Amino acid sequence: MGFRLPRIVSSKQSLKRTLSFSETTPVPKGHFAVYVGEVEKKRYVVPISFLNHPCFQTLLSQAEEEYGFNHPMGALTIPCSEEAFLYLTCSLQSS
Repeated sequence: MGFRLPRIVSSKQSLKRTLSFSETTPVPKGHFAVYVGEVEKKRYVVPISFLNHPCFQTLLSQAEEEYGFNHPMGALTIPCSEEAFLYLTCSLQSS
């Protein structure tokens, strides 16, 4: 994407602190891990409550179509840019 919205840039910093964990960090209770990114996949840990939101369900449908349920990375891989994912998760956290 060739442009950045101020909301995405500022929210990216806070979401990285709250959603991103290293590859060896266990997933806390009430959360699940996803990999996001077009070229380099980054791991994020998100609340299970996101599964109820229609926008997140759309991402899950796209992930199923593109990757299926058996993925070699060991966690759900979402086929979107990191910026789009961060924008969506920021919106879901604030609602």
